Amino acid sequence: MTHIMIVGGGVAGLTAALALHAAGFARITVVEAAREIRPVGAGLNLMPNAVRELDALGVLGAVERGAVRTRELRYYHRSGSLISRDPRGLRAGYLWPQLSVHRGELQRVLAEAVRARLGPSALLTGVRVTGVEPLPDGMPEGRPRVTLEYRDGARRGSASLEPDLLIGADGIRSAVRAALNPGEGAPPWNGAVIWRGVSRMPAERAGTFMFIAGDDTHKAVVYPLTEPGTEGTVQVNWALLGPGSAAHDAEDGAYRGDWNRAVDVGDFAHRFAGWEFGGVRVAEVLAAAEAAYEYPMVDREPLASWTCGRTTLIGDAAHAMYPVGSNGATQSVVDGRALAHALATHRDPVAALAAYEADRRPVTTALQRANRRQGPEVVINLAHERAPGGFRDVDTVIPPSERAAIAARYASQGAFDRETVNAGSPYGVPARGRAR
Repeated sequence: MTHIMIVGGGVAGLTAALALHAAGFARITVVEAAREIRPVGAGLNLMPNAVRELDALGVLGAVERGAVRTRELRYYHRSGSLISRDPRGLRAGYLWPQLSVHRGELQRVLAEAVRARLGPSALLTGVRVTGVEPLPDGMPEGRPRVTLEYRDGARRGSASLEPDLLIGADGIRSAVRAALNPGEGAPPWNGAVIWRGVSRMPAERAGTFMFIAGDDTHKAVVYPLTEPGTEGTVQVNWALLGPGSAAHDAEDGAYRGDWNRAVDVGDFAHRFAGWEFGGVRVAEVLAAAEAAYEYPMVDREPLASWTCGRTTLIGDAAHAMYPVGSNGATQSVVDGRALAHALATHRDPVAALAAYEADRRPVTTALQRANRRQGPEVVINLAHERAPGGFRDVDTVIPPSERAAIAARYASQGAFDRETVNAGSPYGVPARGRAR
C-alpha cells in the first residue's frame, strides 16, 4: 500500500490529503509543525476555480457557512475616484462563487474533513521535519528519507521514515524545497511591507463589496469575511501596503515569511489617514482591529523544477507569490486536486509527479511573474501615473478596452476565466474500489 507523506497542514497540504483520499489512496500522513491547528492569520479570497475543486471534494458547504460570497470588486484611485466596479463569482456568470473567508476558518474545515475521512492519526501536529534526503543513494526510484522531530508532550523525540512519496506543502520557508534546492536562501524582499488583520464592526459601516485602492506606493484592500450576525456586526479583512524602512531592510532573513509578527496599529495607521472609499473609512476599520500583523512583501523565484524522483512541492513551497489577484490559496487548492489526479491516472509514481508538475508549474510561474508586475491591480498604478490628482471620467484615463484586457489576461493566466471554470474540473478521477 502506497504511503504518501505530506509535510505541512495548511491549505495546500490538507486539500491534497482530501483529494488523494477521494482518488482512492488510503495511507496518507500529514505532518504539521504547529502543535494545534488554530485560527491564525487573516482573510483570503478563493477564486471560482478553487471553489469548484472544493465542491468536488464535498467541503464547499462547510466552507461557505463561515464565508461570504464575494459579489463585487472595486478599484479606486487614492483620491477616491472610482476606477472600476466588476461583478464577481455567481454575479459574473460563474457556476461557482468567489469566496472571502478567514484563513483559519478554511484550515479548520479542511482539517476536520481530513480527520473525519482519513482518521485522526492522518494529521499529526507538533511534528517538525528536520531533514530530507529526496533520493537515497542517488537512485531516481529510491524512496525519500525524512527525519522528524516530535515536539508535542509525550511524543518528544525523533524518527526517520521512508514514505513512498513525499509532498512538500510546508510554505514559503519549506524544508522540503530547501532539500531540493540547497543554498537558495531567504525569500527575496521587494522593499514593501504589508500590514494586515481582521476587524469586527457594524455591518452598515463595512460595505458589501471588496475594494483595492491606492497609488503607486500605498494600497489598501478591504472586504467583509462574514455575513452579519445577530448583533449586526461582521468580520472585515484588511491588508495595507507601503514602503518598508531601513529597520526592515536590516531585519534578519528569518523574519521574511513570518505571517504572524504582531505590531501596533498606531505604527502605520497614520499613513492611511483620510482614506475613504465607497463609504468605508480605512481609519474606522483599523480602529476596530482585533490585532495587526506585519509582513515583508516577499515571494520566491520561480523554479526550473519542483520534482526530484518521488518528491515534489505544492502550494507556497512550490510557487510562493506576492498577495496579488487572490491566487495564493486559490492555486494551492488546485495544486492538491491536480496532484491527486496525476497520481490516480499514472501507474508509475515518478511519471505521475512529472505529469503533475508539467500541468501546474507553467501556470503558477506565469502568475508569480504577473504578480511582480502587480497583476490586475496595475490599473491603480496606471490611474495614478496618468492622473495623479484624480479624475472625473475614468474612461479618459484608462479606456474600458484596456481595463478589460488587463483583467482578461490575468484571469486566463490563472485559468480562472469564466469559460475555463464553467467547463468543469479537469481533475476528476474514476472512483477506486480498492485501497492504493
